[in-house]
Amino acid sequence: MVTIKDVAKRANVSFTTVSHVINKTRPVSPDTALRVEAAIADLGYLPSEVARSLKSNRTRTIGMIVTTTSNPFFGEVIRGVERVCFAAGYTLMICNTDDVAQQLVTYMQALFAKRVDAVIVMTSNASPEFFRRLGQLKRVPVVAIDAPAGTVASAVSDDSIRGGRIVADYLVECGFTHIACLSGPKEHPRMADRLKGFSEGLKAHGMTFSPEDLYRTELTMEGGRRAARELMEGNANGRPQAIFALSDVMAIGLLQGIRELGLNIPDDVSIVGYDDIEFAAYTFPPLTTVRQPATELGAVAARTLIAHMDEGADLPRAVAIEPYLVTRQSVARKTVS
Repeated sequence: MVTIKDVAKRANVSFTTVSHVINKTRPVSPDTALRVEAAIADLGYLPSEVARSLKSNRTRTIGMIVTTTSNPFFGEVIRGVERVCFAAGYTLMICNTDDVAQQLVTYMQALFAKRVDAVIVMTSNASPEFFRRLGQLKRVPVVAIDAPAGTVASAVSDDSIRGGRIVADYLVECGFTHIACLSGPKEHPRMADRLKGFSEGLKAHGMTFSPEDLYRTELTMEGGRRAARELMEGNANGRPQAIFALSDVMAIGLLQGIRELGLNIPDDVSIVGYDDIEFAAYTFPPLTTVRQPATELGAVAARTLIAHMDEGADLPRAVAIEPYLVTRQSVARKTVS
C-alpha cells in the first residue's frame, strides 16, 4: 500500500510537506505543491480519511435522514443538498427510514457512530419529542426540513399556510364553490399547515370548508389513485367541482384514478397539487400546482449547516421559502350561467 512517505520520496520533499499540501495546513511553494500532486497521481496515493478526521476532529461528512428516496419530492430535495455539499467539499450520507420510527433512531445512532459533522432530517415520522431529544444530545448541529412547528432543530420549510391560501384564492376566483381536499397523514406538519391555510382562505371569501370534503390517504401515487372513487362517488356532500391535493405525488395518482372512473380533467373536475415536482409538468393534463422549490429547500439546509460549521454563523431557528402558484391545464374556470 502506498504511504505518505512514498509520496515524499517520489517528490523529494519531507512527508510533513506532503501533509501540508494534502491538508492545506501551511502555505507551500507552487513548484513544490505541483511535485507533490504529481507524485500523488503517479503513485495513486489515497489519503486516509480516518486519520485525517482524527487529527482535525472533522470528517467533512453530513448525514441526511429521509422518509423515502422513492418520493420524487424528496429526491429533488436531496439533489439540492448534494450539490451544495459537493461544492463545499463535504460528503453526503443518506439514510432512508421508510417511515419506520425504529429505523429513524437506529440510523441516527449510526450517523453519530460514523462521526458525521452535521445532520439534516426530513421525515414525516420525526415527532417533536424526537427533535427535543436530539437537541439535548448536543453532539452535532441539526437542520430539519419540513419539521413540526416548535421543534428545537433549526428548520427550513416553505410557508405552507400561505400556500394553502394561494390555492383557496385561486379556486374561488375560478368560480368553484364546492372544493374537496386530499391530504396525507394528519400528523404530517406540512399537511396540517396547507389545510389550515386553505380553510382560512375560503373563510376570507365567506365560504366554509366541510370536514366531509376532506379525505386522507398515504403520501403515494397509489394512495391518490385509490382516493379518486371515494372523493368522486362516496362524498356525502356530492361530487366536488375541484380537488386540492396537498402533495403532487397524491395528485398524480388522483389524476389516474379519476380517468379510470371515465371522467375528464378538467371538464368534470379540476385538480390542484402542491410541490411542483418535475413530473407535474408532464402529467395528462399538466398539473396546476403550488411550487415550493424542493432543490432550493435542500440547498438552503446544506448552506445553513456549512456556514455554521465553516464560518461560525448562527443556526437560524426557522427559514421560510415563499411558495407560488404554477398554472397549467388541470383547472378549468367554472362557467357561471
